[in-house]
Amino acid sequence: MRTKREKKSSRLRAKLRIKHKIKGTDERPRISVFKSGKFTYAQIISDDSQSTLVSAASNQEEVVKAISKIEMEEGKTAKSPKSVVAAKALGIVLAERAKAKNIASVVFDRNGYTYTGRIQALAEGARQGGLEF
Repeated sequence: MRTKREKKSSRLRAKLRIKHKIKGTDERPRISVFKSGKFTYAQIISDDSQSTLVSAASNQEEVVKAISKIEMEEGKTAKSPKSVVAAKALGIVLAERAKAKNIASVVFDRNGYTYTGRIQALAEGARQGGLEF
């Protein structure tokens, strides 16, 4: 079994490998994702202008409302803001905010995390919200 230090260092190595391949432009910015112990965060970043265009977090009020909406539609429950349902709601809210800023197509930067669980749910929510990857 790997220790926390080994897991973190392997994620950082993967993050650097991904960073060399993915670049967000003004026409097609990148979605950068971060998972903490409690919440999930996502930003749409333009590397050309070195600025954050749109951001969202699973602890924001708009996302919490979207979580309850998804719970009612799908019959799933989200007991915490770090659940998969919360990540999907975060993706939907991020896509809505991006559409308001006329961003239709993005590049997905999973930031070294494996494409399962919260990361996958966020990507699916963003696609459901209307973003193209």
